[in-house]
Amino acid sequence: MICEKCGGEAETVTCNGCGKEVAKLGAYCYLCGTGLRGEIEETDADDFSDRILCSDGTCIGVVNEQGVCKVCGKPYIPET
Repeated sequence: MICEKCGGEAETVTCNGCGKEVAKLGAYCYLCGTGLRGEIEETDADDFSDRILCSDGTCIGVVNEQGVCKVCGKPYIPET
């Protein structure tokens, strides 16, 4: 699967909920919302000095290195 943001190859995983092949970017399938259990490894403690908060507005998550919220799985959209 090709990343729309950088054009690089994105790692994929098969969702147990909908059976679709999805990019391994967050903790949940972005098509059906099913948790991708065991597929996303938890990282050690976050460095809060340079964290980026989820741009959703209702989510309390932090954006990961791939530009996706660790809680809701939505891609980060910077304010313009």
